[in-house]
Amino acid sequence: MTYEKRRELPPEIDTTVAHSARVWNYWLGGKDNFPADQAAGDAYRSKYPLISQFARESRDFLRRTVTYLARDAGMRQFLDLGAGLPTVNNTHEVAQRIAPDCRIVYVDHDPLVLLHVHALLTSTPEGATAYVQADMRDTDDVLDGAAQTLDLSQPVALVISDVLGHIVDWEEALALVRRLTDRLPSGSYLSLSHSTASDEAHRAVQETYNNSGAIPYIFREPSVTVQFFDGLEMVEPGLVSWPNWHPDANTGKTTDRAGWGAVARIP
Repeated sequence: MTYEKRRELPPEIDTTVAHSARVWNYWLGGKDNFPADQAAGDAYRSKYPLISQFARESRDFLRRTVTYLARDAGMRQFLDLGAGLPTVNNTHEVAQRIAPDCRIVYVDHDPLVLLHVHALLTSTPEGATAYVQADMRDTDDVLDGAAQTLDLSQPVALVISDVLGHIVDWEEALALVRRLTDRLPSGSYLSLSHSTASDEAHRAVQETYNNSGAIPYIFREPSVTVQFFDGLEMVEPGLVSWPNWHPDANTGKTTDRAGWGAVARIP
């Protein structure tokens, strides 16, 4: 993006402090980031070069799970929580390639995402996309906003892609997921992924980043994150590392440790 040609930034966007969504965008090769984000991303990558590959593997997990949900599970409604900045293979692009009548609602509270929401609101004529600006922890606001586009009496695919580490308190993160899955109808699905430390060097670099003033991200082990799926019907192969969930010809594989995810049906 060319910053000289875009709309004036809202005052709540502080471009002098690195922001996790913008750093992630930078690692993925996007252009919606600022010098502070690039500096933080470069500092992280200089100490842990695999981080860019991990970001791509996380994004590819999203692609494959949305493909499964639209193609194999027959989902036509998607609620993408903490969508982040538009990059490649956004949820609506993947789903509507398979079923053009899919309806997708993105949720995020970052004002920079709102600034670029036009890239998330492209849609096929048969389907629909919408954006709700809300904190994902405000589940009433999330669902009330989603209900303007989705029929919440019918199954919905809830997509939570690698954002729950930003909720530092474990019980709060767990309660958030439970509140949402409890209010979605039977036959809905949850697709959820979460980063963990690939090794001690990865953990140390993340701790340095968390102490830099940027929004922290907390690694959690899969033995903990599996609790997000309690009471749900896990799709095979269950909770596995990103590259091992229904890999295809385009799936890269750097490590079995950087992040884990699963898809589960809400009974």
